[in-house]
Amino acid sequence: QVQLVESGGGLVQAGGSLRLSCAASGRTFSTYGMGWFRQAPGKEREFVATISWSGGTTDYADSVKGRFTISRDNAKNTVYLQMNSLKPEDTAVYYCASARWPRARATDRGNEYGSWGQGTQVTVSS
Repeated sequence: QVQLVESGGGLVQAGGSLRLSCAASGRTFSTYGMGWFRQAPGKEREFVATISWSGGTTDYADSVKGRFTISRDNAKNTVYLQMNSLKPEDTAVYYCASARWPRARATDRGNEYGSWGQGTQVTVSS
């Protein structure tokens, strides 16, 4: 079982930037795809970004394309989410997740992820 710990959340003004990190431990990080999801108050959890186990494939929700970048450093067992041009509607708790199966295709489906972090709050003020 993998353990995931997010960090880097906080309060930022609209137009600002934040970088979220997710440190993994407990199993071989480099063979699992990773994803970021978010959940705003009163809303369902939604997909934000995913990256394949090799880092060669990424995908984003339409709402964040061109503003967010997902990356990973397999030597550090860490996945990142660089968030630029933040908007108030980006306010949410952000969760990282690890794919259920090794070397699976990157996916935006939450049920394809077997381990989740505790989340980090991102608040964007207008």
